[in-house]
Amino acid sequence: MNKILTILFLTLGLTSAWSNTMFKSDTLSTEKGDIVLTFIGHGTLMLKLGGTVVHVDPVSEYSDYGALPKADLILVTHGHSDHLDPEAIALIRQSSTRIIAAPVCRAKLPDAALLANGEKTRIGEVEIEAVPAYNLIHMRPNKQPFHPKGEGNGYILRFGGKSIYIAGDTENTPEMKSLKGIDVAFLPMNLPYTMTPEMVADAARAFQPRILYPYHFGDTETRKLIDLLKEEKNIEVRLRDLQ
Repeated sequence: MNKILTILFLTLGLTSAWSNTMFKSDTLSTEKGDIVLTFIGHGTLMLKLGGTVVHVDPVSEYSDYGALPKADLILVTHGHSDHLDPEAIALIRQSSTRIIAAPVCRAKLPDAALLANGEKTRIGEVEIEAVPAYNLIHMRPNKQPFHPKGEGNGYILRFGGKSIYIAGDTENTPEMKSLKGIDVAFLPMNLPYTMTPEMVADAARAFQPRILYPYHFGDTETRKLIDLLKEEKNIEVRLRDLQ
């Protein structure tokens, strides 16, 4: 049976939805507790790593943040308005919430801890690594990249022996393609800002995530990615509502 078309609950212990929200979720078992991946929309995610609630690029357009669990940790990949929304952050923030953001977000998030490309930090049981996120070929009319190198972050979250890579707005960079040991990857797939399905497939073949979610995909035909990776028996492509 083809892994790409089949949900393999036994491989990584993926089970049911996180019932506290109206959004669909997948669950990953680890040695330190479950990881719950909740798919909110576009580039916006919510994760529960054991007892730690993590919001990634919370944006009010995609959810009523007053109704979602409060954040222990908020990650912001870059400063574009579909990723950085101070109003959404205010709704899920509590006195103990830690915010980690790319340095380009300093003006809008003056009290965030800034993590530059390649830097690491740890919040409780969660290790966080900032991975460069940038354009290689897609440019604005003025020939400037939509996402310049050094400004945006992707993040690798390591918890309980598992690694989750949330790429942010990026193309298939050398840094991405050199990653190792990624269990779950969220890769963006929409033109002209990030990647084509072919670029996502190229990156996935290089670093071999065990489960791949295309996200931030706009009007892109996501099933094309399944066709492109049908020979990659070690990669399971999962389609979720992350337009």
